Amino acid sequence: MSDTETQAPAKKGLSFPSAYTVLFAVAAIVALLTWVVDAGVYNKLSYQGDKFEITYADGTTSDLPATQDSLDSVGIKADLEKFVNGDIYKPVGIPNSYTAVDPNPQGIMDLFQAPIQGMYQSIDVVFFVLVIGGFIGIVNHSGAFSAGINRLSHVMTGRETWLIVIVTALISLGGTSFGMAEETIAFYPILVPIFIAAGYDAIVALAAIYLGSSIGTMCSTVNPFSTIIASNAAGINWTLGLNSRLALLIVGTVTCMLYIIRYAKRVKADPTQSLIYNQKKEIEARFLKNVSADQDHSKLEKHHSLILILFASTFFIMVYGVSSLGWWFEEMTTLFFVSSIIIAIVDRIPEKQFVTEFIQGANDLLGVALIIAIARGVTVLMDNGMISDSILHASAAMVDGMDKGVFIVVMMFLFAGISFFVPSSSGLAVLSMPIMAPLADVVGVPRDNIVSAYQFGMGLMAFITPTGLVLASLAMVNVTFDKWLKFVLPLLGILIALSATTLLVSVYI
Repeated sequence: MSDTETQAPAKKGLSFPSAYTVLFAVAAIVALLTWVVDAGVYNKLSYQGDKFEITYADGTTSDLPATQDSLDSVGIKADLEKFVNGDIYKPVGIPNSYTAVDPNPQGIMDLFQAPIQGMYQSIDVVFFVLVIGGFIGIVNHSGAFSAGINRLSHVMTGRETWLIVIVTALISLGGTSFGMAEETIAFYPILVPIFIAAGYDAIVALAAIYLGSSIGTMCSTVNPFSTIIASNAAGINWTLGLNSRLALLIVGTVTCMLYIIRYAKRVKADPTQSLIYNQKKEIEARFLKNVSADQDHSKLEKHHSLILILFASTFFIMVYGVSSLGWWFEEMTTLFFVSSIIIAIVDRIPEKQFVTEFIQGANDLLGVALIIAIARGVTVLMDNGMISDSILHASAAMVDGMDKGVFIVVMMFLFAGISFFVPSSSGLAVLSMPIMAPLADVVGVPRDNIVSAYQFGMGLMAFITPTGLVLASLAMVNVTFDKWLKFVLPLLGILIALSATTLLVSVYI
């Protein structure tokens, strides 16, 4: 090769747009849909303590006694006790009450206001992310994280595959038990450097965390935010269908592990095989900037060990609080803020330095917080344009009269499509179950299969839907959406086949 050829600049191709542009494009498409999809709503029933309140399509309301007879009279086959004890806490769609309403198409001003409204509506998640950033900034400043990564990478030499197995299994367990999803944002700054130090790329860390969470929530077993609330809204015991969901959880988690390990081994053997090889130096500079290759691997200093214990304890307390104490974002955010202060005291960080490092850490995750707000803005456009219920109504009409095998598989895909527009698991459950569950009775399918179809469909869409958590997760590791799709789509095809098979076996056996 000649010198001229060697020095010739490489041609620059078109780069894939950022997560912000992808989400804004999705929002624009949704806004356009509000101009072409007929607007309509279902009447909604909500529990008010001593009464039920029904909200009609025209905005008027009426009250019913808080009795089982009242639920039966409107066709909601759920136990009164589920409303009283708080298992069903959101407004429930009333079957056969769909009403067309005057359209409210979303214009240019609505499109630009949606992310702002999304910020207001998701401020709890946004602030949680920012405080996590501050928390990580304080831990990084202490040097404990750098020392811990060096020590762990030394201990795990030759056993790096177990990192993938352990992380994926634990996060899958969190997903299936209490719906671990947004909480995983906290793990990226911690685990990505560990995986990179082990010789993998950032996609391996991303996959272990995000796929673990997604397969766990997709096959939820005791998750109160999907399995239990959906079963209650469908009028069945949440234990029905548990065996099939548990079977898919095990098979699906193992499949995800093997898929990640296969890619990870290829990257470790030849780094150029990484889907993000062109970002290798950039990502390593970002995540390993505090890691010193010259550090002694043999032991940790006492104060570093204490800080790492406090660091790990924070996450154990978070998981326990969410799963057993009913914690949510306010309590979790407070926990990370208090832990930041305690670690600063242990490390004797001066007050002004603490503020500087905390703010800098929060600033590192500001982009992730903005993505969450823009994603919520898509839901704002759907709700204001009043087309969410229209899509649900059209989906219910589509499956009427189908063979039960075709019916249950189509239901899975319909739930996947609807979840693009309604990414909240509990929100989709209370909206759709009273409408969709009675269709199972007509076709001759047990209602627990509808709950499974809802979980599988929503879970499968979570692997790729921009309106969910995936873009925020990608932003944590600076991976573009196209690279993620290239990585995950083959796996998604396998999981679709496994999910459809599980549903068919449940229906026919």
